[in-house]
Amino acid sequence: MAEERILICDDDPQIRRALNLILREAGYEVLIASSAQEALDRAALSGPHLAIVDLLLPDQHGIELCRKLREWSGMPILILSAVGDEQTKIDALHQGADDYVTKPFGPGELVARVQAALRRVGRDASEPRIEAGGLLVDLAAHAVWFHGEELHLTPTEFSLLRVLVLNRGLLMTHRQLLNEVWGPEYEDATPVLRTHIANLRGKLQAGAGEHGPRLIRTDSGIGYRFNA
Repeated sequence: MAEERILICDDDPQIRRALNLILREAGYEVLIASSAQEALDRAALSGPHLAIVDLLLPDQHGIELCRKLREWSGMPILILSAVGDEQTKIDALHQGADDYVTKPFGPGELVARVQAALRRVGRDASEPRIEAGGLLVDLAAHAVWFHGEELHLTPTEFSLLRVLVLNRGLLMTHRQLLNEVWGPEYEDATPVLRTHIANLRGKLQAGAGEHGPRLIRTDSGIGYRFNA
């Protein structure tokens, strides 16, 4: 089986060396970029399976790089930055990032987050297609259509939708969703869940139209359910 490729974009040579060592020891092939433009070029040429992006890059903000990658790539994007304020994290998630790790970081935690993100985009050809209220979710192909128009979801948004539609009608608690999509180490990361649910809802509502059904229902303070 070919190694999975991880793209690292960071302008700090020490961080690049550390990430290169950590990820190679974990069995990944590593692609290195020190600027946003170099990262875009490497992503286009080499097709990485996941990107790790710093925010403070010499030619462009990392959130803008994240947005540009997300325009044409569905790979998971992990932000790795010393900037730890909540609004920056929310902005990054809104622009398509799947996870956010604050520097300094532990090697074990970083590898675990990379593994979790890659698991979320794994495919199982035995999984079905699910249709509900004009929405078609192809779980094997990781594709979603609303009334025949394809919706472009990030890997994390698709993983959330997958859990919700497989349990449609049932209340999924915050902890259940976080455990299913991110893993047990994220069971208390409710703000991250809320941001991704808001993004997913916005895309579903855009597909349904202004007066279309609200497919994800909130049970306040408890969790969410797929309401089709």
